[in-house]
Amino acid sequence: MRQIAFRLILALAFLVLPALPAAAGERLDAIEAAGTLRIGLTGDYKPFSALEPGSGEFTGLDVELGRSLARALGVRPVFVRTSWPTLSADLEAGRFDIAMGGISITEARAKIGLFSAPVLSDGKTPITACKNVSKFQTLDEIDREGVRLVVNPGGTNEKFARAHIRRATIIVHPDNNTIFQEIVAGRADLMITDAIETRLQARLNPSLCAVHPDRPFDRAEKAYFMPKDEALKTRVDGWLAEAKASGEFAAALKKWVE
Repeated sequence: MRQIAFRLILALAFLVLPALPAAAGERLDAIEAAGTLRIGLTGDYKPFSALEPGSGEFTGLDVELGRSLARALGVRPVFVRTSWPTLSADLEAGRFDIAMGGISITEARAKIGLFSAPVLSDGKTPITACKNVSKFQTLDEIDREGVRLVVNPGGTNEKFARAHIRRATIIVHPDNNTIFQEIVAGRADLMITDAIETRLQARLNPSLCAVHPDRPFDRAEKAYFMPKDEALKTRVDGWLAEAKASGEFAAALKKWVE
């Protein structure tokens, strides 16, 4: 009888034990064995990544840095298309080994994966027609009846808009590559996105102006997003620290952003 009771207690103990994480280094081992690093990119967020319509090639800051990371790991880079709405699910499904391309650190994402050391810090700020800059300085000025705020779906831009906008109209535009043309064409009044993107888009579209990009509404850090493999994170963080110390990161940032 005592033996039966002991076995029952032992079985119950195993039931309540937390699930063990994947073996340390499992994903890194798989990368090295395959000889490739699969890098997830949305391809719609300049300057981090863009998918060229003619060639279908990825370009941008994190394309260049992704190649550098692959070289540091001794493997070949392979770029995989993902999207903001499916980014976390694609990571969980193993469609790529690491996601790059201007990804903000969020609590929800941190529950399913690991983030590298921060790449840079940025925040949300408006971009609008230059003639309207004085109208949209604050969230209260933006959140008014009749104002049309355009957002791309599934990422932190939409999350920020949903959290702060109650009276203005939120327009969801599915293509982040063409979203700024909605403002140029007068179909939307503004967009709230990362300051780094507003600066670039203001240069690409002379009729648009970034609204106080040096004083964004909030602050968030961007990093690279990967499965819960501490060995892979250690290698990525080591490469990033070296790229920053050598000036490689600063040179790439200047090339694609400034």
